Amino acid sequence: MSRLRPPAWTASLTWKAGLFITVMCCALAALLGALVHTEVTRRTVGQSRDKALARLSDVTTAYETGEALPPGSGLDPPGLPAALRTLAAGGGRGTVVGDLDGRPVMWAAAPADGRALAVQIDYRQSARTIESLDGAIAGSSVLAIGATLLVGAFAVTRITRRLHQTALVARRISAGDLDARVDDPRTTDPSRPQDEVATVAGALDTMAATLQRKLLAEQRFTADVAHELRTPLTGLSAAAELLPPGRPSELVRDRVRTMRALTEDLLEISRLDAGREHVDLGVYELAPLVARVARASGTATEVRVEGATAGAPVHVRTDLRRLERVLGNLIANAHRHGLPPVVATVDGPVVTVRDHGPGFPEYLLDDGPRRFRTGGGGKGHGLGLTIAAGQAAVIGARLEFRNAPDGGAAARVTLPAHRPPDDPRTTPPQA
Repeated sequence: MSRLRPPAWTASLTWKAGLFITVMCCALAALLGALVHTEVTRRTVGQSRDKALARLSDVTTAYETGEALPPGSGLDPPGLPAALRTLAAGGGRGTVVGDLDGRPVMWAAAPADGRALAVQIDYRQSARTIESLDGAIAGSSVLAIGATLLVGAFAVTRITRRLHQTALVARRISAGDLDARVDDPRTTDPSRPQDEVATVAGALDTMAATLQRKLLAEQRFTADVAHELRTPLTGLSAAAELLPPGRPSELVRDRVRTMRALTEDLLEISRLDAGREHVDLGVYELAPLVARVARASGTATEVRVEGATAGAPVHVRTDLRRLERVLGNLIANAHRHGLPPVVATVDGPVVTVRDHGPGFPEYLLDDGPRRFRTGGGGKGHGLGLTIAAGQAAVIGARLEFRNAPDGGAAARVTLPAHRPPDDPRTTPPQA
C-alpha cells in the first residue's frame, strides 16, 4: 500500500508557522483558562461553603436549644445526597454541591442524635458566575487566538514574501540573468537593522556580482584570445598554401585548419556569452532540412521520418543558419565520439541524433556540455556541444542529452512547431 502524503501546501513556511502559532495559542489559552477557572471556582465554592457552614452552626444551636428549625434545614431532609448523609450519621461534618428540584444547592450537614442535621442554600448564582466565567474565557481565548493568528500571519507573510523574492532572484541567476539582484533595502541602508533574510539577500547579491565579474572577465579573455589568434592564423594559413606539395605540407595545412576552426568556435562562444546574437526567423519544412544537413556533413548519417511526420510535412519557425549549426554539431559529435550507425530521426518538431557508441559521459548528462572537456578519449576540443546548446537556446529550442537504454548517445532537439493559418492561400516557404 502506498503511504498517504500530505498536500504540497502543507510544506510552506506560512502554513507551518500558522499551525505552530495556533497550537501554541490554544495550549496557552487552555492553560490560562484552566488556571483561572480553577481559582475562581475554588473561591466561589469556598464562599458558598463558608455560608452554608455558618448557617449550619446557627441551625445546630437552634436544634440543641429546642427551637424551631428555620426553612431550608431539617433532620434527614429529602434530597440530601447519600454520601453527605452517611458522613453526618457517622459523626462527620461536611458540605457538598447537589441538585434539589432541578436547581443547584450547597448542602451542609452535621451529626444530631445519630441522624443528619442538614441545611441547604441556593447555589444558582455561584453556578451562573462560574458558567459566565467559562464563557468569557472561551470567548476571549478565541479572540486572542484570532488576533494572534492575524498578526502572526502578517509578520510571517512579510518574511516569506522576502524569501520568495530571494528565491526568484536565485532562479533568475541560475537561468543566466546575472543582472538580477534582490536589492533588499535593509542591505543598502546601514542605519536599518538587518535580519537573517536581509543577510541572505545581501550574500546572494554579493555572490551574483562576483560571479558576474568573473564570467565577464572570462568572456573578455576568450574573445580577446580568439581575436588575437585570428590575424596570425590568417597569415599562417596563407603561408601554408605556399608550401610545396607533400606530406609535411598536408600536416601543416590540416593543423592550421583545426586551429582556425577552434578560433572561430571561440569567437562564436564569446558572442553567445555576450548575448549579442539576433535570430532571423523563417518557416521551414523540417525533414528536408535535416536531410540536407546530414548530406552536408559528409558522413554516413541515416535520416528517418517517423510518427505523424511521415504522413504530413512538419514546419518549424526557426533561424535556418543556427538550426543547421546545431544539427551539424550534433551529427559531427556523434561520428567523432560514437560508433555507427548514426541516425537522425524526425518525429514531429523533434529531431533526435543517435549513435551506437559508449554514450554520453555522466558529467554531461548531469550538468550539460563543458568547454574543453570531452569524453571520447581526447578527440575534439569540447566546444561543439557547447555551441549547439547555446545556439539552441537562442532559437528557443530545447536540447536534451540522454543515453539510449540499449546503448548509444541520443541528443534530442525539440523545436517550436509552426501551425499555418487556416487560409488555404497561405503556403509556408520551403527550405
